[in-house]
Order: sequence, then C-alpha cells, then structure tokens
Amino acid sequence: MIDERLKSELAKQGVFVTSLQELYNWGRSNSVWPLSFGLACCAIEMMAASMARFDISRFGSEVFRPSPRQADLMIVAGTVTKKMAPQVVRLYNQMPEPKYVIAMGACAISGGPFKQGYNVLKGIDRYLPVDIHIPGCPPRPEALLHALITLQEKMAHQPLTGSDCPRHLNPNMPSEFPVPKLAAHQTSVCISHLPAV
Repeated sequence: MIDERLKSELAKQGVFVTSLQELYNWGRSNSVWPLSFGLACCAIEMMAASMARFDISRFGSEVFRPSPRQADLMIVAGTVTKKMAPQVVRLYNQMPEPKYVIAMGACAISGGPFKQGYNVLKGIDRYLPVDIHIPGCPPRPEALLHALITLQEKMAHQPLTGSDCPRHLNPNMPSEFPVPKLAAHQTSVCISHLPAV
C-alpha cells in the first residue's frame, strides 16, 4: 500500500496512483443501473428521485433499464404480494452479477400496514439478499438517494478477495435463488429461505 500523503503529493503533480481493486470498484460504484420496476406507492417516490428536483443522475444511476439483463440494482419499491413474489425472484435471477437489492419502504421490508393480510409477504429479504433497507411509508426521494450513496460506499470499499468479497466473487454463494411456488389453494407461498452464509 502506498502512503496517502505520497499519493496526495503525486496527484498534485498530475500522477495518479491506484490499484486494480480501487479502479474496479470505482467503475462499479459510479455506474449503478437500477431496474425499471415498481410495485406500489413507493415506486412514485422512486420516480420522483429521477426528476430534476432530486436528480438521481448525479450519482450515475439515471439509466433505469427496461430489462433485467441490463440492470445491476433492483429497488423493490412497494408491497410484495405472494402472487408477485415469484416474478420478483425471477427478475432478480435474470440480472447479471454483480447485482444488488434495495428494499424500499415498510411494505418491502416487513409487509408494512398490510403485514397481517393473507396475501402479503413479510419482507422480500426472505427470498432475496437485501443490501440496503429504507424504512418509511413511503420513504422520501432523499432517503432513496441516501441508500444509493450508502450502496456506492459499500461497493467502493469491497475487497476482491477474502471473506468480505462481493457475493459474485464468492464461489460458496448462490447466484440464483429458488422461485417461490403458490400452494394449491393459491393463498400461501411455499417458503424457501436463503441459504446460511
């Protein structure tokens, strides 16, 4: 590792010193492309974050991709019903690695005000690995921007090797998750929990 003071002095002279890991993480963290996907009222706040007042493009995430094959961030914005859960997991499985998940709003985190309902999941983290949780009902666009900045910081400091490396570089972590199936009476989902880390 090079000393930070020496790095600063070299930068003043126009010489930039970096590592392959820093360059790789810089590229990943500054070009996060969210999936154009929303489930309920939180999606309105997600759309507002891309408008001129909040301007998510300042963080390199203005390109909401229409296809999961082109996205690397899924923002689960809103209530996930048991009928919608298989489609959410299927979309996640179609995203290329490295991929990340933000659970936006109380409904996506825990079921929210509909938690006692027979048709609502008690949180998407039962089926997908969630990186950032945004509480609120619905959370403001500023909260989504804060979550995006937090995710970028997480990506920028991830080592490429070792136990703290990203999921896609860990051979023991699954890249696909089982799609939940509706039970015979169509009101409950067969639970398929995430594997233990």
